[in-house]
Amino acid sequence: MRFSDNFFDKIERKTKVGKQTILDLANKLQQSDLKNEETLREVIRELGEMTGKSVSKEKEDKIIEAVVTDKVPKDIDKYI
Repeated sequence: MRFSDNFFDKIERKTKVGKQTILDLANKLQQSDLKNEETLREVIRELGEMTGKSVSKEKEDKIIEAVVTDKVPKDIDKYI
């Protein structure tokens, strides 16, 4: 999936996380086992730190459940 610069601009405006940081994280994710709960928790925490957002244990559990059971929307760009 290719994302436009407009997509990255929207993310940066909302999160203050730059395009290169996002691409670096995406590269790391491609090399990771996203069905592994510990890997997912590490990624969620890293994203929280990048964006300055706190992620509760309950929310973390819900995110992991969605990823592991393939319930993540495919058209995620419309949510940004």
